[in-house]
Amino acid sequence: MSSEPPIGILGGTFDPIHNAHLRLAEEAQKQFALGQVLFVPAGRPWHRAAPMASAADRIAMVRLAIAGNAAWVLDDTEARTDAPGYTIDTLERLRRRFGPKRPLVLLLGADAFLGLNAWHRWPDILDRAHVAVATRPGHDLIATAMPPALAAEYSRRLAEPATLAAAPAGRIAVFPLSAGITSSTLVRARRAAGTSLRDLLADSVCDYIDRHHLYPN
Repeated sequence: MSSEPPIGILGGTFDPIHNAHLRLAEEAQKQFALGQVLFVPAGRPWHRAAPMASAADRIAMVRLAIAGNAAWVLDDTEARTDAPGYTIDTLERLRRRFGPKRPLVLLLGADAFLGLNAWHRWPDILDRAHVAVATRPGHDLIATAMPPALAAEYSRRLAEPATLAAAPAGRIAVFPLSAGITSSTLVRARRAAGTSLRDLLADSVCDYIDRHHLYPN
């Protein structure tokens, strides 16, 4: 068992980073007593189209969005490479960095978790880090709705949030998140329609998008 607090890992294209991302990090930090939350912008995602904004712009927007929280840290390693971004590679890199005993907690929304069994080397992900799944209040994860292989791992590994600090990896915990329905796709659609983004993004990110003419309408 590590004497150091767990580290949260929040990956994504962040195209752009929005308030639901920040709310997820904030709630996870409280629920799991995270010492840090690493924001890891993707470089070239393997499972979706290339981001609209450049890596440099996405890095800059993340840096602006997280500036108010000393425990939130930008890890731009992935965004600075053109290699396909596999989560297992990120976790193995971070495991080498933080050592075998430090608890690592991969932060996922429920939709992402329900598709986890399609990810590259997904069983290894569960052995390299804990997985914390954010759900909307009143919407419980139900094992019977999962693919059988994922359901088996979920049932075997499900644990209370407070227990994640006692092991470096291997457990799944669920926590509620009241963040509204927000996505980067919605943000870009609102931008294309000429609608204000101030309710969806940090002001500093809005200003950056305006200043650099991102996501033109």
